[in-house]
Amino acid sequence: MPIFGYKNHIGIDRRHGLIRRWTVTDAAQHDSRSFAGLLDPENTASRVWADTAYRTRRNLEVLERRGLSERIQFRRPPRRKLSEQQAKANAARARIRSGIEHVFAAQKHRMALFVPTIGLDRGPGEDRHGQPGL
Repeated sequence: MPIFGYKNHIGIDRRHGLIRRWTVTDAAQHDSRSFAGLLDPENTASRVWADTAYRTRRNLEVLERRGLSERIQFRRPPRRKLSEQQAKANAARARIRSGIEHVFAAQKHRMALFVPTIGLDRGPGEDRHGQPGL
């Protein structure tokens, strides 16, 4: 099924919430494809926080080669629960990652792109951040 629209991918400074690197892709491209380009080589922080879409073997290898510590959310295996340790790790990571979602919310607010979807299905062409298609 064709997917129309775009996705914003950002690398932010965790302390200040400032965008260090960003890219925009078409909505059909998987999130993990833009991961390496979001890693700022001038960033002195060694930890990388990301959601489950970025947890791929290729991305974990990129982090290892660059000497970075991954803090990527764990995926729940199909029809199973996360281990207790993974669930606790995800909860801790989610508190940090919420700052990233605030940046996306600010972007959408400034461009009047807010689409209320609580309890509703997303509209056609919206990505997982609720960003509308073109």
